Amino acid sequence: MGSVTSIIGFFTGYIVPFVLVLSLLVFVHEMGHYLIGRLSGIRVVAFSIGFGPEILGFTDRHGTRWKLSAIPLGGYVRFFGDEDASSKPDMDMVEAMTEAERAQSFAGAKLWKRAATVAAGPIANFILAIAIFAVLFAIYGRPVADPVVAEVKADSAAAQAGIQPGDLLVAIDGSRVETFDDVRRYVSIRPGHHIVVTVERNGEKRDFPMVPQATDMTDQFGNKMEVGLIGIVTNQEVGHFRTQTFTPLQAISEGVRQTGHIISGTFEYIGNLLGGYMKADQLGGPIRVAQASGQMATLGIAAVLQLAAVLSVSIGLLNLMPVPVLDGGHLMFYAIEAVRGKPLGAGAQDIAFRIGLAMVLSLMVFATWNDISALIG
Repeated sequence: MGSVTSIIGFFTGYIVPFVLVLSLLVFVHEMGHYLIGRLSGIRVVAFSIGFGPEILGFTDRHGTRWKLSAIPLGGYVRFFGDEDASSKPDMDMVEAMTEAERAQSFAGAKLWKRAATVAAGPIANFILAIAIFAVLFAIYGRPVADPVVAEVKADSAAAQAGIQPGDLLVAIDGSRVETFDDVRRYVSIRPGHHIVVTVERNGEKRDFPMVPQATDMTDQFGNKMEVGLIGIVTNQEVGHFRTQTFTPLQAISEGVRQTGHIISGTFEYIGNLLGGYMKADQLGGPIRVAQASGQMATLGIAAVLQLAAVLSVSIGLLNLMPVPVLDGGHLMFYAIEAVRGKPLGAGAQDIAFRIGLAMVLSLMVFATWNDISALIG
């Protein structure tokens, strides 16, 4: 009885939130492709949430098959003339089309229409993230801490540099600091990097060079992550919260800023990986996403929505990578086509798609291995 209860609890606590969150993000991404494709006059053959065998579906009056498929790890829009779900063109089919059919196919569409249709998926993910953040900021506001030093931890980077309690942080590497979140965000993704913190002390500004220390942190759920720390404790952390409120327009602006922070932070993390400043074990796959979904579900709808926004940005960025089979790979092909005046040959595209698929599968295997390693300790 206990094992059955555990299985049910795991399913409802982790699998259901994961599937719901991922399905929302996939639906929005694919809807971006669908809407711009339809507006461009391209016929849509199928719109699927999930891969593999169809579980249920229907065909609309335009001939599009809307379906829910068995493997809830993605989705796709298949356009007329595509060979498969990756939008690889079926050249034999395209060559056998009439002029009227070719005009409705993806491969037969003008270059700018194909590019717009492909780019619409990631853009939809960014718009969703901005919308979610805007709603959260408008409803809940945001707890903030003024960038005033309450304490300095012994032997920390800040202590060694000479930072003192009462100092007001005004800039890092020349960039203005408004809240301590600005400091935390900047420092956390730069372990091992030389930075300069500017403080105001007794009405005078002073610069303090320091190097954030790479530190393993554990969150409230026991998840470990490596971040850069300089050892400053704020008023917020010793019990003094204020909440910043936003008008609807301010909330949208803040949603744009938050989305931008995630994008820049992602690129900074990739740079840290390549430079050897951070470990690659923080790259997570579906297991970690499912775990995070379940954990956020215990904190309420706002936490789940915040996770969905972060994941939406990540999905948008991942799909923009210049790897064949991903949206970014298609855009790369279109850029080459624009320069050459004609598309790459079928053979070259086929090889590129195979290489791209191998790269994506390798990344998925690596991320899943990280997930499993984290679970078993």
